[in-house]
Amino acid sequence: MNTVSKVSLLAWLAPAVALAAEGAEPAGSANAIFFAVTVASAGFGLAISTLGAGIGQGKCAGQAMEAIARQPEAAPKIQTAMLLGLAFMESLVIYMLLIAFILLFANPFRALFAG
Repeated sequence: MNTVSKVSLLAWLAPAVALAAEGAEPAGSANAIFFAVTVASAGFGLAISTLGAGIGQGKCAGQAMEAIARQPEAAPKIQTAMLLGLAFMESLVIYMLLIAFILLFANPFRALFAG
């Protein structure tokens, strides 16, 4: 890692650390535990959805290439169906990203679980 990237990384992280310490709560409080569980569940959900979509997209593209290799005259129809399927798979990841943002920034369960 060169000096410029180290400095830019420090420039990104320094304000985040300073602002995070400003509103920090004790480690054992209900809000801190609720926040930790929320962050972990959002991250885990994003990881699983991204993994599943990546595997599905790879399999879809591979099968489409095999089909085009076997029947080159059907390539436009195969490509259209492949792109539609890839868009649907990617939209599921984007929905999970939206759910993660809702959980992290506008959590509707905060009043129920954290005092």
